[in-house]
Amino acid sequence: MADTKPIDEMTFKEASVELEQIVRALESGELELEESLERYGRGVELLKSLRERLSTAEQKVRVLLDATDEDAPVTDTAAAPSTAYLDE
Repeated sequence: MADTKPIDEMTFKEASVELEQIVRALESGELELEESLERYGRGVELLKSLRERLSTAEQKVRVLLDATDEDAPVTDTAAAPSTAYLDE
């Protein structure tokens, strides 16, 4: 994993795909302990970044909705299932 791209330089999609790959690798049970710990740490950082990006995007949408229509309903997406970009 020495050649991984810095998280702050990744697109949302790239980070999502890498996180999904990490989850699959960890679930496979074929990694050595050290590799599992390293990937788990990377996964935690990716997840943190993705959550922050989603929160920021949600705030921007709320601001835009407030600016265009005060009566527009705002959907809470915090409990929505994650979107995985598989096979990409």
